[in-house]
Amino acid sequence: MKERRHISPEQKMIVLRELFEGNSTISQLAEKYQIHPNDIFNWKKRLFESAPEIFSRKPGIKNDTAAETKIKNLEEKLKKRDEAISFLVQETISLKKSTGGDN
Repeated sequence: MKERRHISPEQKMIVLRELFEGNSTISQLAEKYQIHPNDIFNWKKRLFESAPEIFSRKPGIKNDTAAETKIKNLEEKLKKRDEAISFLVQETISLKKSTGGDN
């Protein structure tokens, strides 16, 4: 039984780039890189299925809703904490003024 070979995303893109440039057929690429032709078909299919998502997002920003939600929650926590600190500082100042403290 053959051992499964892991092919990196970068390697997959190299194969697909060659395919799309029209320099080679799928069977030629499969032979050249020792990959099953069905793998290349599947990579091509996955690439085109994810293309709308790739082109819909802004450059440099990932559509990671879990991370976005976590960031929003942390920002809200920081905002509440800042409000609490501001309130306590104001209370301290007003208490010092009412007791006649200079410091």
